Amino acid sequence: MCSTSKQNMKQPEIKAFFDPATYTISYVVWDPDTSEAAIIDPVLDFDSRSGRTQTHSADKIIASVKEHGLTVAWILETHAHADHITASRYLKNELGGQTGIGAGITDVQATFADIFNLEPDFPTDGTQFDQLFGDNHCLELGALSIEVLHTPGHTPACVSYSIGNCCFVGDTLFMPDFGTARTDFPQGCAATLYRSIQRLLALPSPTRIFVGHDYKAPDRDEYAWETTVADELLKNIHIGNGASEEEFVKLRTERDATLSMPALLLPAIQINIRAGDFPPAENNSISYLKLPLNAL
Repeated sequence: MCSTSKQNMKQPEIKAFFDPATYTISYVVWDPDTSEAAIIDPVLDFDSRSGRTQTHSADKIIASVKEHGLTVAWILETHAHADHITASRYLKNELGGQTGIGAGITDVQATFADIFNLEPDFPTDGTQFDQLFGDNHCLELGALSIEVLHTPGHTPACVSYSIGNCCFVGDTLFMPDFGTARTDFPQGCAATLYRSIQRLLALPSPTRIFVGHDYKAPDRDEYAWETTVADELLKNIHIGNGASEEEFVKLRTERDATLSMPALLLPAIQINIRAGDFPPAENNSISYLKLPLNAL
């Protein structure tokens, strides 16, 4: 556990970056006194039709970091994303900092190394990342503390990052009018997600919740990514107002059965389990992604 009481901690500064192509929100979070920063869930632009990557979204983060005079200490992933490619390697090369993800990434790596029949020496021990975080792991961010909360269910590697009165929950929870994350990926589990969400909802009710995606619920005009524990408890359409585990598992399982596979899952996961590195180039100096047929 982080030793510093949340009530006595300074609060971070936060800047959000919404990517309309993938509906992802990336965050730069920093200690206002020391200007030490963490980047959470950065996006690398990818055109699946051409197979080309670009860095427009990541470059906006770089510009903001430089504008605010920040020093990047951490580049953090809430999980190995299925809907966008991470820009963590690019940002590390440009800005420095250590990459980190939940220790459950090793399970994800082992699963997809088998599905994609990756190179024999592909390590499934998480060593592509600088640090793997167990539950309640505590990181320093200047004078702030980041507590890592293991919140699996969407994937086995999902974590949330609690910083002051803020919690960055990745795909575990969405805005109250959109609900919760799907659980039909390999090793996903609706009952596990329910329990992870209950852990988040046990945080103090004013805690600010920052979500990893927003798809703009039908009755809402603008995209949004900040809510509170109190609003999630009361208004979340999947989990709020005291929904039981049995009710949630039934709803989540039935809903997941109607969902299509994310458009970028196959390319994204092959890069994201490598901490943003591309697969090794072949003898023509080109990297390739695989497309497994009838495997998922």
